[in-house]
Amino acid sequence: MEKPNITKETTETLLETKFLKVFDLQYAPEKHYFDATRRSKEDLVALQSDEDCRTMLPDAVTCIVVVQEAGEEAKLLLTYEFRYPTGQFLLSPPAGLIDPQDKEKAQPLLETAAREIHEETGLTVQETDRLHVVNPCLFSSPGMTDESNALVCAVLHPEDLSQLTQAGAVGSECFDGFVMLSKSEAQEILRQGRDAHGMFYSVYTWAALLYFVSGLWDE
Repeated sequence: MEKPNITKETTETLLETKFLKVFDLQYAPEKHYFDATRRSKEDLVALQSDEDCRTMLPDAVTCIVVVQEAGEEAKLLLTYEFRYPTGQFLLSPPAGLIDPQDKEKAQPLLETAAREIHEETGLTVQETDRLHVVNPCLFSSPGMTDESNALVCAVLHPEDLSQLTQAGAVGSECFDGFVMLSKSEAQEILRQGRDAHGMFYSVYTWAALLYFVSGLWDE
């Protein structure tokens, strides 16, 4: 089937604020589809060529942080972060937007991941740790937005966890502590579809849990 034709000329800006924009993607005469996005009109995914879309950088990076202390079982490190649209503290992986300066680096996804892990957990990625891209770009909810996240896994080997802190929170970020999950505890949260408090969580938390319990982080 031929793709609908979305062009810059037929794309109308409906809302433009500092943090969010809404565009009308008119894909045929009198046919409208709406896109809520962080991006400018010039950078909309809908207006990119197929090749540009295949090689694009995502908007943000979500981090799957596995902590391996000497002689201890590996644990998945998650946080409780307040998510404003839900009005709840949700079980969440460390994550953050790719900064403009990150895009100039040789490996922008890893650069963003290391920075966000340090800001949101206090832990510093060392040369002896492992940092790798799990998935370069996942669309969050392509029925209403072109927002995207990469998944990056960090396997950290801290001497102790005294460095753990959420004091690096910036802007609207609001945290309420950490959770260190064993494989069996992560499996139980996957089975239940809820955290230990009975609350739901995001699809990126689900991805982090699944990647951890699968053992793929250790391959």
